Amino acid sequence: MIKITYPKIKILFLLIAVISISTAFSQENTGTITGVISTADGKPAEGVTILLKDNNKNTIADNAGNFKIKNVPAGKQTVIVSLVGYDDVEKITDVISGKITVVDIKLSLSNKELSQVVVVANKNSFKTNRTSNSLRLQTPILEIPQNIQVVTSKTMNDQQIFDMLEGVTRNVSGATRVEHWDNYARITMRGSNVAAFRNGLNVSTAWGPLVEDMSMVERIEFVKGPAGFMLSNTDPSGFYNVVTKKPSGRNKGELNVSVGSFDLYRAALDLDGKLSKNGKLLYRLNVVGQTKGSHRQYDFNDRVGIVPVLKYWVDDKSSITLEYAYQKVQTSPIGSNYSFSKRGLADLPITFTTAEANLPKTDMIEKNVSAIFEHKINNDWKFTAQTSYIRYDQEGISLWPQGFDASNDSLMQRGAGNWDVLGLTKAGQMFVNGEATTGNIGHTILAGIDLSSKDYYHDWSQSRAIGTPINIYAPVHGQSTPIVAFDRTLSVRERGVRYYNAYSGLYAQDELSFMDNKLRLTLAGRYTAFKTSDPYSGAVDHKKITPRVGVSYSIDKNTAVYAVYDKAMLENFGSDWQQKSFDPIIGTNVEAGIKKDWYNGKWNSTISAYQITRTNVQTADPDHLNSLGLPYNRQTGEQQTRGVEVDIKGQLIRNLDVIVNYAFTEAKITEDTDPKVIGNQLPGSSKHVQNAWLNYRVDKGIVNGLGFSLGYQYQVKRAPWYVFDNSVQSLPDYFRVDGGVSYTKEKLSFNVVVNNILNKYLYSGAFYNWGPYYYWQAEPGTNVRFTVGYKF
Repeated sequence: MIKITYPKIKILFLLIAVISISTAFSQENTGTITGVISTADGKPAEGVTILLKDNNKNTIADNAGNFKIKNVPAGKQTVIVSLVGYDDVEKITDVISGKITVVDIKLSLSNKELSQVVVVANKNSFKTNRTSNSLRLQTPILEIPQNIQVVTSKTMNDQQIFDMLEGVTRNVSGATRVEHWDNYARITMRGSNVAAFRNGLNVSTAWGPLVEDMSMVERIEFVKGPAGFMLSNTDPSGFYNVVTKKPSGRNKGELNVSVGSFDLYRAALDLDGKLSKNGKLLYRLNVVGQTKGSHRQYDFNDRVGIVPVLKYWVDDKSSITLEYAYQKVQTSPIGSNYSFSKRGLADLPITFTTAEANLPKTDMIEKNVSAIFEHKINNDWKFTAQTSYIRYDQEGISLWPQGFDASNDSLMQRGAGNWDVLGLTKAGQMFVNGEATTGNIGHTILAGIDLSSKDYYHDWSQSRAIGTPINIYAPVHGQSTPIVAFDRTLSVRERGVRYYNAYSGLYAQDELSFMDNKLRLTLAGRYTAFKTSDPYSGAVDHKKITPRVGVSYSIDKNTAVYAVYDKAMLENFGSDWQQKSFDPIIGTNVEAGIKKDWYNGKWNSTISAYQITRTNVQTADPDHLNSLGLPYNRQTGEQQTRGVEVDIKGQLIRNLDVIVNYAFTEAKITEDTDPKVIGNQLPGSSKHVQNAWLNYRVDKGIVNGLGFSLGYQYQVKRAPWYVFDNSVQSLPDYFRVDGGVSYTKEKLSFNVVVNNILNKYLYSGAFYNWGPYYYWQAEPGTNVRFTVGYKF
């Protein structure tokens, strides 16, 4: 563990001050380039990337298509507009010292064609105005009657986020992640665990999907509130959509090599280009390899990922994209990252582990094959069909106590159980979107079908004791602990418990625009039919139509207010003590907000207020126990979440990119057959969440390309993600500070990030009344990551 002392902090601040002064007084023979980028149909090309060839300078066009690059060396310069899927536009100009050079560029593509260019090519901003094509929305984020937040690749690179288990949620108001099992991310937002999507397809399962490595990810889109009409039936709190990298049509590559605390070694390669001279056949290849230890002994997480993508342009209107994603993760036994105590939470060192060196490893393998067909019917209409198949295999063990000694609460008997999984997910979608006009009313239309089938088999039926009881306050490891072996003669499919759910949906949406698109009215509906089955609830069929009504009004070109009413329905596995299956969860959302782009799009802000009411939600039923003495579940009647969220992203002032967000969330039980639990905080929610991340980059002088980052995460009145006895259990407030220093010189980059600078004991957990004892996961103390990147 690395310790940061106060003298070292003073030296660091002194160094920053010296660099700032030297930068302020440095003189160069420079000028300024400004201009306007417009599309073929005369609209501003907002959000496109403008860069200088062979120079460490770039910028993003604002909402009016304007751009400005200062401190450009005098002489001939080549201005490039980066266009994914199209030839870059280059323009040579003469820069005169102390003068402003104007360079206006008109693109050959239309405003509609610009969206994917902006999404894939814009790697230089914390902010974006557009969603990916996988969300199916043709409307700019500013005009959508819903809160959508995007985590860009620049943000993830700056913070050195390597997978979904790390700090992605800090960049979105109210999103948190508590505890994990090394294989999937449990993300809570607006009082509930939200669904995981990949490229617009719902890939959520009981224990999945396998966490995506960021080497394969272009961006992550957080959609708040119900949006079942858009993609599938989801939780009323929303979902997050992982958008994977696709071919850009430009020949380029990038290699990143990382080292860090706890024996972290990682290399990621990204290759992008053309396989045919005519540019019809494109490819993208991402490869990653990683070995990573932990602050806990015998705890590790090794990863290999290979993601090849091919895109073929059949003609100017049609394309086929094929993607294969292979991810393999090998970890220490699942659950070895938990600590346990009879006395209370966090009374053991963060290095505590129940693992041993000779315990079997756990292997997780995910294979994902997907295909996308896109056809441009005409200038106004487009048809898309896509399908995906995911196979997930897991074989390993999980660790959990068998109990504590009745006369000595220091002695704990460790237990190991098998945890084997086979998961098969199939999903497909077909939809059309386009624009039409009736009189003075514009229509932006989306309609389609989506299908999904998920088969999961779990086997955790075998368990063993590990050695003799261990003294948790003075543990001794490595004393002839036996290697645990389980009977795997039969396949997981033959011996496992089967969970199955499938759904089909029909949906349609019309966004009507009035008053020259100043006023927009969204009307949408979805018909969903799903089937579920498992040994505990049997087979269940449900069908329902869920509506959506939204309105958005542009006060001016940079400001819009919105309101939305929406409903969602999703499956509700399990049965009560009478073996009756549960009705589906119904979520009703009412939301209003205001969105604003500041300084013509340099940064934006979103403020939203909402209320989500859930009915038919399960909680523990302590009045009815099964044969093992464990409580059945029951439907509580009603839960309600109210909140206010604030998100600020973008370049606040020149060279300073910021992400600042805050969420107030009041999530509680409002109706229940047990009056004692009414008013209790919902598991997994935090009443106050506030995050910030700032990045400043110098763009002139002898330290041109030097950057500094600093951020924190702050959570107040946290509830455990699972409350076993319906009691109110608040965890201590959470405060973590991270920061970094980076340097970019032409094609080479360096980035050092220090996490948990204050070396806080940070954890999440709960009281486990089936023990009874306390359990928790502790995060590492101060730790460092260093990445060297090279673009070619």
